[in-house]
Amino acid sequence: MADDLLLEKVHDLSDLELAILLCLVSREHGIISTPSDTIDDLIEELQLVARKTFGLSCVVINCHAGTTLEEFASALLYLPKPTAAAATTPARTPSFQTRSDSASYFVANPQQHSRPSRGSISPLTVLTGGGGGVGGFSPAAQIANCVLARNLDRAPRAVQIQALELLRTRRIFTRTSVQAAPKQFVFVPVLEADSGGEAHVTPHLNDFFSLAHWHDPEDGLVNLEEAADDAASVESVVRSKHPDEPSAGPSISESEIGHLAQLSQQVQADIDVIRYQMNVVSFLRMHRAVDHGITPAATKHFDKLMRCLAPLHELDYVTPALVGLAARKVYLHRIRITSPAKERSMQWGSKLEAVQSILDGVGPEEVIEEVLEMVTAPL
Repeated sequence: MADDLLLEKVHDLSDLELAILLCLVSREHGIISTPSDTIDDLIEELQLVARKTFGLSCVVINCHAGTTLEEFASALLYLPKPTAAAATTPARTPSFQTRSDSASYFVANPQQHSRPSRGSISPLTVLTGGGGGVGGFSPAAQIANCVLARNLDRAPRAVQIQALELLRTRRIFTRTSVQAAPKQFVFVPVLEADSGGEAHVTPHLNDFFSLAHWHDPEDGLVNLEEAADDAASVESVVRSKHPDEPSAGPSISESEIGHLAQLSQQVQADIDVIRYQMNVVSFLRMHRAVDHGITPAATKHFDKLMRCLAPLHELDYVTPALVGLAARKVYLHRIRITSPAKERSMQWGSKLEAVQSILDGVGPEEVIEEVLEMVTAPL
Protein backbone atom coordinates (compact mmCIF):
# COMPACT_ATOMS: atom_id res chain seq x y z
CA MET A 1 0.00 0.00 0.00
CA ALA A 2 1.27 3.48 -0.83
CA ASP A 3 2.27 5.61 2.17
CA ASP A 4 0.14 8.54 3.29
CA LEU A 5 2.64 11.19 2.17
CA LEU A 6 2.72 9.85 -1.39
CA LEU A 7 -1.07 9.56 -1.53
CA GLU A 8 -1.40 13.12 -0.27
CA LYS A 9 0.85 14.33 -3.08
CA VAL A 10 -1.09 12.31 -5.65
CA HIS A 11 -4.43 13.68 -4.48
CA ASP A 12 -3.10 17.23 -4.85
CA LEU A 13 -2.29 16.71 -8.54
CA SER A 14 -4.30 18.32 -11.32
CA ASP A 15 -6.01 16.32 -14.07
CA LEU A 16 -3.11 16.92 -16.45
CA GLU A 17 -0.58 15.82 -13.85
CA LEU A 18 -2.62 12.69 -13.15
CA ALA A 19 -2.70 11.86 -16.86
CA ILE A 20 1.10 12.07 -17.09
CA LEU A 21 1.47 10.11 -13.84
CA LEU A 22 -0.71 7.27 -15.15
CA CYS A 23 1.38 7.13 -18.32
CA LEU A 24 4.58 6.88 -16.26
CA VAL A 25 3.18 4.27 -13.87
CA SER A 26 1.82 2.07 -16.67
CA ARG A 27 4.81 2.78 -18.98
CA GLU A 28 2.35 3.74 -21.69
CA HIS A 29 1.58 6.92 -23.62
CA GLY A 30 -1.46 9.16 -23.99
CA ILE A 31 -3.14 11.83 -26.09
CA ILE A 32 -4.04 15.21 -24.62
CA SER A 33 -6.29 17.61 -26.50
CA THR A 34 -7.81 21.04 -26.00
CA PRO A 35 -9.49 23.75 -28.12
CA SER A 36 -7.18 25.50 -30.57
CA ASP A 37 -7.15 28.85 -28.76
CA THR A 38 -5.64 27.33 -25.59
CA ILE A 39 -3.12 24.87 -27.03
CA ASP A 40 -0.15 27.25 -26.55
CA ASP A 41 -0.87 27.60 -22.84
CA LEU A 42 -1.45 23.85 -22.56
CA ILE A 43 1.98 23.14 -24.06
CA GLU A 44 3.62 25.45 -21.51
CA GLU A 45 1.65 23.83 -18.70
CA LEU A 46 2.72 20.32 -19.73
CA GLN A 47 6.35 21.40 -19.86
CA LEU A 48 6.07 22.69 -16.30
CA VAL A 49 4.35 19.46 -15.25
CA ALA A 50 7.16 17.36 -16.72
CA ARG A 51 9.96 19.41 -15.17
CA LYS A 52 8.53 20.51 -11.82
CA THR A 53 6.20 17.68 -10.88
CA PHE A 54 8.17 14.71 -12.19
CA GLY A 55 11.67 16.06 -12.83
CA LEU A 56 11.70 15.00 -16.49
CA SER A 57 13.56 16.53 -19.39
CA CYS A 58 11.04 17.76 -21.95
CA VAL A 59 11.07 18.75 -25.62
CA VAL A 60 8.32 20.04 -27.91
CA ILE A 61 7.92 18.94 -31.54
CA ASN A 62 5.87 21.36 -33.64
CA CYS A 63 4.38 19.15 -36.34
CA HIS A 64 2.83 20.31 -39.60
CA ALA A 65 2.11 18.97 -43.07
CA GLY A 66 5.71 19.59 -44.17
CA THR A 67 7.46 17.95 -41.21
CA THR A 68 10.26 15.64 -42.39
CA LEU A 69 11.66 12.52 -40.75
CA GLU A 70 14.91 14.37 -40.09
CA GLU A 71 13.14 17.24 -38.36
CA PHE A 72 11.10 14.82 -36.26
CA ALA A 73 14.15 12.80 -35.18
CA SER A 74 16.21 15.90 -34.40
CA ALA A 75 13.43 17.42 -32.31
CA LEU A 76 13.31 14.33 -30.08
CA LEU A 77 16.78 15.08 -28.73
CA TYR A 78 18.00 17.43 -26.05
CA LEU A 79 21.52 18.18 -24.85
CA PRO A 80 22.03 17.64 -21.10
CA LYS A 81 23.94 20.27 -19.17
CA PRO A 82 27.68 19.44 -19.18
CA THR A 83 29.15 18.34 -15.89
CA ALA A 84 31.97 20.21 -14.18
CA ALA A 85 34.51 17.70 -15.46
CA ALA A 86 33.27 18.09 -19.03
CA ALA A 87 33.42 21.86 -18.77
CA THR A 88 37.02 21.98 -17.50
CA THR A 89 38.60 19.07 -19.38
CA PRO A 90 39.20 19.49 -23.13
CA ALA A 91 37.83 16.76 -25.36
CA ARG A 92 40.41 14.36 -26.78
CA THR A 93 38.76 13.63 -30.09
CA PRO A 94 37.87 16.68 -32.19
CA SER A 95 36.04 14.52 -34.72
CA PHE A 96 33.59 13.43 -32.01
CA GLN A 97 32.80 17.03 -31.12
CA THR A 98 32.26 17.89 -34.76
CA ARG A 99 29.74 15.08 -35.19
CA SER A 100 27.85 15.67 -31.96
CA ASP A 101 27.60 19.42 -32.60
CA SER A 102 26.27 18.97 -36.12
CA ALA A 103 22.97 20.69 -36.77
CA SER A 104 21.71 17.80 -38.89
CA TYR A 105 20.67 14.57 -37.24
CA PHE A 106 21.22 12.53 -40.40
CA VAL A 107 24.40 12.27 -42.46
CA ALA A 108 24.31 14.56 -45.47
CA ASN A 109 26.84 12.46 -47.41
CA PRO A 110 26.97 8.83 -46.21
CA GLN A 111 30.09 8.14 -48.32
CA GLN A 112 32.12 10.45 -46.12
CA HIS A 113 31.55 8.08 -43.20
CA SER A 114 31.90 4.78 -45.02
CA ARG A 115 35.34 4.12 -43.45
CA PRO A 116 35.38 5.41 -39.89
CA SER A 117 38.66 5.49 -38.02
CA ARG A 118 39.25 3.39 -34.93
CA GLY A 119 38.57 6.32 -32.63
CA SER A 120 35.39 7.50 -34.33
CA ILE A 121 31.81 6.36 -33.88
CA SER A 122 30.48 3.63 -36.11
CA PRO A 123 27.14 4.11 -37.89
CA LEU A 124 25.41 1.73 -35.47
CA THR A 125 26.75 3.17 -32.23
CA VAL A 126 24.13 3.70 -29.55
CA LEU A 127 24.45 7.28 -28.34
CA THR A 128 23.41 7.65 -24.72
CA GLY A 129 23.53 10.70 -22.58
CA GLY A 130 26.20 9.68 -20.11
CA GLY A 131 27.55 12.17 -17.62
CA GLY A 132 30.96 13.70 -18.01
CA GLY A 133 32.13 10.63 -19.90
CA VAL A 134 35.60 9.17 -20.17
CA GLY A 135 38.17 11.82 -20.91
CA GLY A 136 35.76 14.65 -20.07
CA PHE A 137 33.55 14.46 -23.16
CA SER A 138 30.47 16.66 -23.16
CA PRO A 139 27.20 14.73 -22.73
CA ALA A 140 25.82 13.50 -26.03
CA ALA A 141 22.36 14.43 -27.20
CA GLN A 142 19.69 11.96 -26.13
CA ILE A 143 15.96 11.43 -26.36
CA ALA A 144 14.10 13.48 -23.76
CA ASN A 145 12.06 11.82 -21.02
CA CYS A 146 8.91 13.65 -22.08
CA VAL A 147 8.12 14.41 -25.73
CA LEU A 148 5.21 16.73 -26.51
CA ALA A 149 4.21 16.34 -30.17
CA ARG A 150 2.09 19.35 -31.00
CA ASN A 151 -0.45 18.71 -33.78
CA LEU A 152 0.96 15.28 -34.56
CA ASP A 153 -2.25 14.54 -36.45
CA ARG A 154 -1.19 17.10 -39.09
CA ALA A 155 2.20 15.45 -39.69
CA PRO A 156 2.72 13.26 -42.79
CA ARG A 157 1.85 9.60 -42.47
CA ALA A 158 5.54 8.64 -42.67
CA VAL A 159 6.33 10.77 -39.62
CA GLN A 160 3.47 9.22 -37.65
CA ILE A 161 4.70 5.74 -38.60
CA GLN A 162 8.16 6.75 -37.37
CA ALA A 163 6.55 7.80 -34.08
CA LEU A 164 4.85 4.40 -33.86
CA GLU A 165 8.20 2.64 -34.33
CA LEU A 166 9.68 4.78 -31.58
CA LEU A 167 6.91 3.77 -29.17
CA ARG A 168 7.05 0.09 -30.13
CA THR A 169 10.83 -0.38 -29.97
CA ARG A 170 11.73 2.50 -27.60
CA ARG A 171 14.50 3.49 -30.00
CA ILE A 172 14.88 5.37 -33.25
CA PHE A 173 17.24 4.42 -36.07
CA THR A 174 19.05 6.90 -38.26
CA ARG A 175 21.86 6.68 -40.78
CA THR A 176 24.51 7.36 -38.16
CA SER A 177 23.26 6.03 -34.84
CA VAL A 178 20.61 4.32 -32.78
CA GLN A 179 19.01 6.54 -30.15
CA ALA A 180 17.47 4.63 -27.26
CA ALA A 181 14.65 6.08 -25.18
CA PRO A 182 15.33 6.55 -21.46
CA LYS A 183 13.77 4.35 -18.81
CA GLN A 184 11.26 7.05 -17.92
CA PHE A 185 9.77 7.94 -21.27
CA VAL A 186 6.38 9.34 -22.18
CA PHE A 187 5.27 10.50 -25.63
CA VAL A 188 2.25 12.82 -25.61
CA PRO A 189 0.60 14.19 -28.77
CA VAL A 190 -1.03 17.52 -27.93
CA LEU A 191 -3.86 18.04 -30.40
CA GLU A 192 -6.40 20.73 -31.20
CA ALA A 193 -9.95 19.43 -30.77
CA ASP A 194 -13.28 20.80 -29.59
CA SER A 195 -13.90 17.54 -27.71
CA GLY A 196 -11.87 14.52 -26.66
CA GLY A 197 -13.58 12.26 -29.16
CA GLU A 198 -12.33 14.38 -32.07
CA ALA A 199 -8.62 13.97 -31.25
CA HIS A 200 -7.13 11.22 -33.43
CA VAL A 201 -3.93 10.28 -35.24
CA THR A 202 -3.39 7.54 -37.83
CA PRO A 203 -5.24 4.31 -36.89
CA HIS A 204 -2.34 2.06 -35.86
CA LEU A 205 -0.58 4.82 -33.93
CA ASN A 206 -3.87 5.89 -32.39
CA ASP A 207 -4.49 2.38 -31.06
CA PHE A 208 -1.05 2.34 -29.43
CA PHE A 209 -1.91 5.19 -27.06
CA SER A 210 -3.27 3.90 -23.79
CA LEU A 211 -5.44 6.83 -22.73
CA ALA A 212 -6.77 10.20 -23.82
CA HIS A 213 -7.63 13.33 -21.89
CA TRP A 214 -9.44 16.44 -23.09
CA HIS A 215 -8.55 19.57 -21.14
CA ASP A 216 -11.38 22.01 -20.60
CA PRO A 217 -10.02 25.59 -20.62
CA GLU A 218 -12.34 26.41 -17.73
CA ASP A 219 -10.38 23.98 -15.53
CA GLY A 220 -7.38 26.30 -15.60
CA LEU A 221 -3.66 25.60 -15.76
CA VAL A 222 -2.34 25.35 -12.21
CA ASN A 223 1.41 25.35 -12.79
CA LEU A 224 1.30 28.09 -15.42
CA GLU A 225 -0.75 30.32 -13.14
CA GLU A 226 1.66 29.71 -10.26
CA ALA A 227 4.63 30.51 -12.50
CA ALA A 228 2.97 33.76 -13.57
CA ASP A 229 2.36 34.71 -9.94
CA ASP A 230 5.98 33.95 -9.04
CA ALA A 231 7.28 35.98 -11.95
CA ALA A 232 5.21 38.96 -10.83
CA SER A 233 6.39 38.81 -7.22
CA VAL A 234 9.41 40.66 -5.87
CA GLU A 235 10.81 37.46 -4.37
CA SER A 236 10.97 35.73 -7.76
CA VAL A 237 12.89 38.68 -9.22
CA VAL A 238 15.49 38.36 -6.49
CA ARG A 239 15.77 34.63 -7.03
CA SER A 240 16.30 35.09 -10.75
CA LYS A 241 19.56 36.90 -10.05
CA HIS A 242 21.03 33.68 -8.69
CA PRO A 243 20.46 31.01 -11.36
CA ASP A 244 23.09 28.75 -9.81
CA GLU A 245 21.01 28.14 -6.68
CA PRO A 246 19.80 24.51 -6.51
CA SER A 247 16.18 24.14 -7.51
CA ALA A 248 13.70 22.09 -5.54
CA GLY A 249 13.36 18.45 -6.47
CA PRO A 250 10.35 17.01 -8.29
CA SER A 251 7.10 16.62 -6.40
CA ILE A 252 6.93 12.91 -7.28
CA SER A 253 10.26 11.13 -7.71
CA GLU A 254 11.16 8.25 -10.00
CA SER A 255 11.33 5.87 -7.04
CA GLU A 256 7.79 6.81 -5.99
CA ILE A 257 6.55 6.23 -9.53
CA GLY A 258 8.26 2.83 -9.50
CA HIS A 259 6.61 2.03 -6.18
CA LEU A 260 3.17 2.82 -7.61
CA ALA A 261 3.96 0.63 -10.62
CA GLN A 262 4.85 -2.29 -8.34
CA LEU A 263 1.63 -1.82 -6.39
CA SER A 264 -0.41 -1.81 -9.61
CA GLN A 265 1.00 -5.24 -10.50
CA GLN A 266 -0.24 -6.60 -7.16
CA VAL A 267 -3.81 -5.32 -7.59
CA GLN A 268 -6.48 -8.04 -7.57
CA ALA A 269 -9.71 -8.08 -9.57
CA ASP A 270 -12.70 -10.16 -8.50
CA ILE A 271 -14.34 -12.37 -11.11
CA ASP A 272 -17.51 -10.25 -10.93
CA VAL A 273 -15.50 -7.11 -11.68
CA ILE A 274 -13.77 -8.81 -14.61
CA ARG A 275 -17.17 -9.92 -15.93
CA TYR A 276 -18.36 -6.32 -15.63
CA GLN A 277 -15.27 -5.13 -17.52
CA MET A 278 -15.85 -7.64 -20.34
CA ASN A 279 -19.53 -6.68 -20.53
CA VAL A 280 -18.53 -3.05 -20.99
CA VAL A 281 -16.19 -4.07 -23.82
CA SER A 282 -18.91 -6.19 -25.47
CA PHE A 283 -21.54 -3.46 -25.25
CA LEU A 284 -19.13 -0.92 -26.71
CA ARG A 285 -18.28 -3.27 -29.56
CA MET A 286 -21.94 -3.88 -30.39
CA HIS A 287 -23.18 -0.31 -29.95
CA ARG A 288 -25.06 0.87 -33.03
CA ALA A 289 -23.07 4.10 -33.27
CA VAL A 290 -19.60 2.50 -33.09
CA ASP A 291 -17.72 1.95 -36.33
CA HIS A 292 -14.73 -0.42 -36.72
CA GLY A 293 -15.40 -2.10 -33.37
CA ILE A 294 -13.04 -2.28 -30.37
CA THR A 295 -9.49 -3.59 -30.73
CA PRO A 296 -7.79 -6.18 -28.47
CA ALA A 297 -5.07 -3.64 -27.67
CA ALA A 298 -7.72 -1.38 -26.18
CA THR A 299 -8.88 -4.19 -23.88
CA LYS A 300 -5.30 -4.73 -22.66
CA HIS A 301 -4.89 -1.02 -21.96
CA PHE A 302 -8.30 -1.06 -20.24
CA ASP A 303 -7.19 -3.80 -17.86
CA LYS A 304 -3.83 -2.16 -17.13
CA LEU A 305 -5.26 1.29 -16.49
CA MET A 306 -7.93 0.17 -14.04
CA ARG A 307 -5.23 -1.66 -12.06
CA CYS A 308 -2.96 1.41 -12.12
CA LEU A 309 -5.80 3.54 -10.77
CA ALA A 310 -6.28 1.36 -7.68
CA PRO A 311 -3.09 2.35 -5.77
CA LEU A 312 -3.88 6.02 -6.36
CA HIS A 313 -7.13 5.47 -4.43
CA GLU A 314 -5.40 3.53 -1.62
CA LEU A 315 -6.83 0.22 -2.84
CA ASP A 316 -5.29 -3.14 -3.67
CA TYR A 317 -8.32 -4.30 -5.66
CA VAL A 318 -10.37 -3.01 -8.59
CA THR A 319 -13.83 -1.57 -7.98
CA PRO A 320 -16.61 -1.04 -10.56
CA ALA A 321 -16.09 2.71 -10.25
CA LEU A 322 -12.46 2.31 -11.34
CA VAL A 323 -13.63 0.23 -14.32
CA GLY A 324 -15.91 3.08 -15.41
CA LEU A 325 -13.18 5.68 -14.94
CA ALA A 326 -10.70 3.62 -16.96
CA ALA A 327 -13.26 3.08 -19.74
CA ARG A 328 -13.78 6.84 -20.12
CA LYS A 329 -10.06 7.38 -20.65
CA VAL A 330 -9.15 4.30 -22.71
CA TYR A 331 -11.91 4.50 -25.33
CA LEU A 332 -12.27 8.26 -25.71
CA HIS A 333 -9.85 8.49 -28.65
CA ARG A 334 -10.57 5.02 -30.05
CA ILE A 335 -14.30 5.07 -30.75
CA ARG A 336 -15.29 6.13 -34.26
CA ILE A 337 -18.90 7.14 -34.88
CA THR A 338 -20.40 5.45 -37.93
CA SER A 339 -22.14 7.39 -40.66
CA PRO A 340 -25.95 7.01 -40.83
CA ALA A 341 -25.73 5.18 -44.16
CA LYS A 342 -23.47 2.49 -42.60
CA GLU A 343 -25.47 2.03 -39.41
CA ARG A 344 -26.34 -1.67 -38.98
CA SER A 345 -30.12 -1.29 -38.89
CA MET A 346 -30.01 0.17 -42.42
CA GLN A 347 -29.51 -3.41 -43.64
CA TRP A 348 -32.96 -4.30 -42.29
CA GLY A 349 -34.97 -1.48 -43.76
CA SER A 350 -34.49 1.44 -41.37
CA LYS A 351 -35.13 4.86 -42.82
CA LEU A 352 -32.08 7.06 -43.28
CA GLU A 353 -33.82 10.07 -41.75
CA ALA A 354 -34.65 8.11 -38.59
CA VAL A 355 -31.07 6.87 -38.22
CA GLN A 356 -29.74 10.39 -38.76
CA SER A 357 -31.93 11.71 -35.97
CA ILE A 358 -30.72 8.98 -33.62
CA LEU A 359 -27.02 9.56 -34.34
CA ASP A 360 -27.31 13.34 -34.31
CA GLY A 361 -25.05 14.78 -31.61
CA VAL A 362 -23.69 11.36 -30.58
CA GLY A 363 -19.94 11.24 -29.93
CA PRO A 364 -17.55 8.86 -28.16
CA GLU A 365 -18.33 10.48 -24.80
CA GLU A 366 -22.06 9.84 -25.21
CA VAL A 367 -21.47 6.24 -26.33
CA ILE A 368 -19.30 5.46 -23.29
CA GLU A 369 -21.77 7.01 -20.85
CA GLU A 370 -24.70 5.17 -22.45
CA VAL A 371 -22.89 1.83 -22.20
CA LEU A 372 -21.94 2.42 -18.55
CA GLU A 373 -25.60 3.14 -17.82
CA MET A 374 -26.79 -0.01 -19.62
CA VAL A 375 -24.30 -2.46 -18.08
CA THR A 376 -25.21 -3.42 -14.53
CA ALA A 377 -22.31 -3.03 -12.12
CA PRO A 378 -21.73 -5.76 -9.53
CA LEU A 379 -22.72 -4.98 -5.95
